[in-house]
Amino acid sequence: MGNKILILFTHPRFEQSRSNRILVNAIPDHPDITFHDLYEQYADFNVDIEREKQLLLDHDIIIFHHPLYWYSAPALLKQWIDMVLEFGWAYGHGVATLKGKRVFNVFSSGGPRESYQFNGRNHYPIHDFLTPFEQTCRLCHMDYLPPFAVQGTHRLKDDEIKAHAADYAHLLSLMIVGAFSMEEMQQYPYLNDWLAPLKATNS
Repeated sequence: MGNKILILFTHPRFEQSRSNRILVNAIPDHPDITFHDLYEQYADFNVDIEREKQLLLDHDIIIFHHPLYWYSAPALLKQWIDMVLEFGWAYGHGVATLKGKRVFNVFSSGGPRESYQFNGRNHYPIHDFLTPFEQTCRLCHMDYLPPFAVQGTHRLKDDEIKAHAADYAHLLSLMIVGAFSMEEMQQYPYLNDWLAPLKATNS
């Protein structure tokens, strides 16, 4: 029995995002993958809390898929976290509702990877900007993994983005069948880096 994956996609200007259109189009059409577009469902920000809780319970792997907006995620994803991960249900003394769920971010950024370093334009590594997600997962007893990223999107050609999209699809396929080690993945800053030697072995 495979892992069930929930992709919480959050992009307020999806129609104008070349990179995310390509990424989303590459997501495998698989019964164990649920693609959930939050802006399509909740344009008014009125999140159906009980529905979202059930989705979390029904899936093993949760993906926050979003563009990097002002060093964070779009507002609706924060709204979702604020409303759905309630005290007494997602966290609190003796609460372990979501224990063992695996979570990671899939994000795009206009700035290239090298700009997210101490000596880069953005002054901090990407992990520092994603720390609130990691700590949220820790509080809820979920296991947080490194991100999968497509960066420097303004300068990438379609073929380059499609290569990232193929990697994303491959990552999802591996996660469905459980062909991964949490401990091994957590040794890398990006899941892209974890995938690289696997691609070299299979090529």
